[in-house]
Amino acid sequence: MQPRVSWMEKVGMEDPQYWDRNTQRERNNEETSRENLEIARTRYNQSKGFHIIQVMCGCELQADGRKGGFWQYGYDGRTFLTFDKERLTWVAPQPQAQITQRKLNAIAGYNQRRKAYLEEICIEWLEKYLSYGKETLLRTEPPEVTMSSKTEVEDGMEMHICRVDGFYPREIDAFWTRDGEVWLQDTFRGSVAPNADGTYHRWLSIQIDPKERGRYRCHVEHDGLQEPLDVALEEPKSNLGLIIGCVVAGLVSVFAIAGILAFIYILNKRQEGYRVASRE
Repeated sequence: MQPRVSWMEKVGMEDPQYWDRNTQRERNNEETSRENLEIARTRYNQSKGFHIIQVMCGCELQADGRKGGFWQYGYDGRTFLTFDKERLTWVAPQPQAQITQRKLNAIAGYNQRRKAYLEEICIEWLEKYLSYGKETLLRTEPPEVTMSSKTEVEDGMEMHICRVDGFYPREIDAFWTRDGEVWLQDTFRGSVAPNADGTYHRWLSIQIDPKERGRYRCHVEHDGLQEPLDVALEEPKSNLGLIIGCVVAGLVSVFAIAGILAFIYILNKRQEGYRVASRE
């Protein structure tokens, strides 16, 4: 195991064996994972081939002190088992997982230990990691909002795109409003995606009647903003300049080609005259 962010290097400074110890632990888990993969393959009655078993667990600590946690197994991209820590039981969404579900639920104290890990040990590590990376993790970067638009030639409707970029943390509320109310009709949105610098971006689009443009806003709420943003839609820019530019470029190309052809014609005439004079 190796740190993927610079602030996690502090862990190794305080505990020099941290990375080696966890690397060895994962190597020990590798053989168990191979055995579990083989079991899952037989449960699904699959021949040998490329298959994946996944394990994901984590914990959450809310600002109000509430704790959350999850532990689940996946097979070939689908959920295999999930742990319900409130009911202290494993849930099998697929029949192939029911044998494992019954085995885990039958182990005395096993589910209690999983709950204790998620609500105590994991939270302790979370708070420790947060102390290492708080300058990065607790920072806020306000979003920048830009609008673009175009007119659809077919029906005269307008397409408007609201781009929200450069924000951190990842959590953000961005949606369209009409007359101050949330509006979902004829709207689309992209998922929140990361930028190379660690911030995030997303986009929203809406199709509207140009006559009602003034009724719509792109509404954005984020921890980096002192107050929410309501950005008005812009009138689509005219395509006249682009059309004129294309026409001018086309005429220049025509004249250039005509000039080249004329030059070649004159050059050929001169060469013919030279050859006639040489024969005389």
